[in-house]
Amino acid sequence: MNKADLTNRIAASARISKTKATAIVETFMGSVSAALEKGERVTLVGFGTFTTSHHKARNGRNPHTGDLITIPARRVARFSPGSKLRKALNRK
Repeated sequence: MNKADLTNRIAASARISKTKATAIVETFMGSVSAALEKGERVTLVGFGTFTTSHHKARNGRNPHTGDLITIPARRVARFSPGSKLRKALNRK
């Protein structure tokens, strides 16, 4: 599913226009992104939690040349599924 698919499903489910559904999706994504940029945790009960994690700088190798390269430190987004989502994924 991509953003357009999600927008279409929200519009159909809530019986609103695609324009309004697009605004909802954009606002949600912007809000989550802004919170993660500030280092905040975003918890959606039953669905999951978005957090950030810090990766230290490390050495690696260029697979084409074999040269040593330094991979810089960076922050990455993480998602941990909530209990309801985990149960839904593991139903048989």
